[in-house]
Amino acid sequence: MSAQRLPVIRLNIDYGKQQAAFQDFLKGFKTSQADPAQALQDLHIDDEDEEVFGTSTDRAPKTKYMDILQKVANRDIDAITIELDDLDNYEKSSGENLHLVDSITKNAHHYLDIMSRAIDDVMPKETVDISYKDDVIDVIISHRKAIAGALQEEGTQTEDPKSLLPPDLTRRYQVYFKPLTDPNRAGKALAVRNVKGEQLGHLITVRGIATRVSDVKPAVMVNAYTCDRCGNEIFQEVKTKQFTPLQECPSDTCKKNDAKGQLFMATRASKFLPFQDVRMQEMSDQVPVGHIPRSITIQCHGAQTRTINPGDVIDVAGIFLPTPYTGFRAIKAGLLTDTYLEAQHVTQHKKHYHEIGDIDPETEKRIKELREAGSLYDHLAQSIAPEIFGHLDVKKALLLLLIGGVSKEMGDGMKIRGDINICLMGDPGVAKSQLLKYIGKIAPRGVYTTGRGSSGVGLTAAVMRDPVTDEMILEGGALVLADNGICCIDEFDKMDDSDRTAIHEVMEQQTISISKAGITTTLNARTSIVAAANPLYGRYNPKVSPVENINLPAALLSRFDILFLILDTPARETDEQLARHVTYVHMENKHPEMNFEPLSPHEMRAYISKARQRRPVVPRDVSEYMVSAYVRMRQAMKKDTENRRQVTPRTLLALVRFSQALARLRFSDQVEMADVDEALRLTEVAMASLYEKDMGDVDTTTTTKIYHIIKTMAQTSQGAELSIPEIRKRVLARGFRDDDLLETIETYEALDVWQTTGEGTRLLFIHLDNDDADDDVEMDL
Repeated sequence: MSAQRLPVIRLNIDYGKQQAAFQDFLKGFKTSQADPAQALQDLHIDDEDEEVFGTSTDRAPKTKYMDILQKVANRDIDAITIELDDLDNYEKSSGENLHLVDSITKNAHHYLDIMSRAIDDVMPKETVDISYKDDVIDVIISHRKAIAGALQEEGTQTEDPKSLLPPDLTRRYQVYFKPLTDPNRAGKALAVRNVKGEQLGHLITVRGIATRVSDVKPAVMVNAYTCDRCGNEIFQEVKTKQFTPLQECPSDTCKKNDAKGQLFMATRASKFLPFQDVRMQEMSDQVPVGHIPRSITIQCHGAQTRTINPGDVIDVAGIFLPTPYTGFRAIKAGLLTDTYLEAQHVTQHKKHYHEIGDIDPETEKRIKELREAGSLYDHLAQSIAPEIFGHLDVKKALLLLLIGGVSKEMGDGMKIRGDINICLMGDPGVAKSQLLKYIGKIAPRGVYTTGRGSSGVGLTAAVMRDPVTDEMILEGGALVLADNGICCIDEFDKMDDSDRTAIHEVMEQQTISISKAGITTTLNARTSIVAAANPLYGRYNPKVSPVENINLPAALLSRFDILFLILDTPARETDEQLARHVTYVHMENKHPEMNFEPLSPHEMRAYISKARQRRPVVPRDVSEYMVSAYVRMRQAMKKDTENRRQVTPRTLLALVRFSQALARLRFSDQVEMADVDEALRLTEVAMASLYEKDMGDVDTTTTTKIYHIIKTMAQTSQGAELSIPEIRKRVLARGFRDDDLLETIETYEALDVWQTTGEGTRLLFIHLDNDDADDDVEMDL
């Protein structure tokens, strides 16, 4: 019995009609049919052009793609991006049902050639003098035209010289397709593991994180040869990964003589295209539990090169194509083939702060309302992980970390770090990991990793062999991928000592020095580090010193600008509030109602990008105030006989960074006293969480703290008389109450340290001496 033959399905596609439709689309699509802002962007109109042409609203609608083709003809640009949204609108308005968009989506590689032929047919003549832009191809074409003209004079019929050259050689542009933006038609961006074999040849969009980006190298498109016998130029189009160079001249002249000449490569007349190989890996939330993240190779050509950096979260629209293994890999692979994505359009998911642009009007209106209410700082901090109960001071510190201080470079090249590093210590179950993950979500470039799962090489850089060029290259680790972003390291205490030392240079110098396998270089790692660690004994032991509890070397601890200890202490009132909060989140699947609507991560990112554009400076009087506060903190450390409280010069730098971040938060170009007060308050809260449990006989009462604030103000102003309203403003900004201030003034007035004058509006020090007088006062108390 003969085998049943499967029916052959033929698609009635008229490529000639489709090419004619493409030509009509290119000639007839008006900018008024597209978004005006996008039209300006596509036309690459700069300020000078706007003065000549006016914006799209000032002038009559112009043909969008003909303007682009005119720029190509004038050799101003060399990339043409065909937006399928525009083609879809044209197809709907024309009434013809040629399935142009669907055909391109399912057979994109073939339609690149059809679209290129359509562009060749409608390409306008140049409108400017381009003779000074002539290259080798122009010389060859003019030379062949001269020969053709001479032959025509002799009566010999000749073809157009351009028609004898490969189209890829004479085309001075590359065509790219931008996919549909309608999610209902285009579908969601795929994870790498969801890309199937049935999508070969299709235009698909894949989402992931770029882990490796190769150098840009020239890839040959058309190889040129010259014949040593007849002198003709021979061109060979290269469509595959490998090709066999021509050996014998195929020209008519050599065929007539029956003695074929030998061909020699002419590199200058060949055409090369920039090529870059990118490795994209799945996002962590796309990987099922217990699976290894998959990756895919992306090949970028022409204008798509240099659009991706390691660590970028991207959507890549490209053509999914197979490629056979070559060399020894082909012997091992057998019948298998590899696949890759030929990039057509790249969308950055988490842009750099400076690339985010202006805040949208709705977000700007919300922020303006919060600023007018005077509670922007608190509300922004509470918007960080609103599902997590409490930890307001920790959230404030993390907010300032997101904004950061001002990085500076001295005239001699020395750099001063502006990024803030924070370490969160605490008992298990106080939501340290959740805070870290939320910070990574807000930051444009955020990398989350754990201590036990990371090696020193995994954090810094690994030396490996490039599979394309076969040369030794560096593949960046977590800290390199988080350049200009934030690196969140959980379980920081579980790291090996040898791996932990890799972070020392990053935290202060913000570089990674590598000397491996003959590669000696320095990589940038301008990143803020947020670390979370558990105490040595599982839970914090108040009977031993903090250093013994933390079990981290002092050299590493001093590099953190602030170190919070979050304890899980039983207290009926707070335990009840926490329990109600947690149960509400689990039942309602959202955070409890707040007195304001928290900002979304997108809104936070937009606000922070605006704030980071400021570069606040520290005035002289604020600088003096900061110096006095730092000196007082050092004196307090000197009195600490057991050397528990550590205040180093890095603490002063941390104060400067926090103060600058607070000024940036207000969109101010100048640091104020209130910013320094808040930075001091956060520092003292962090120190108190570590050291207050075991301070011994060191006086840390509220009265003494307020006295030191007033004493520092008096020393800064270099006068014994102060304004009580100014004192009240400063003390309340540090988190104290009116009753505390009143009690302090009465207590020290009874000790004859100061007296009030001017009907209670002025405070006059009787003896404004050095710190030895403070010891006597504290002994009296």
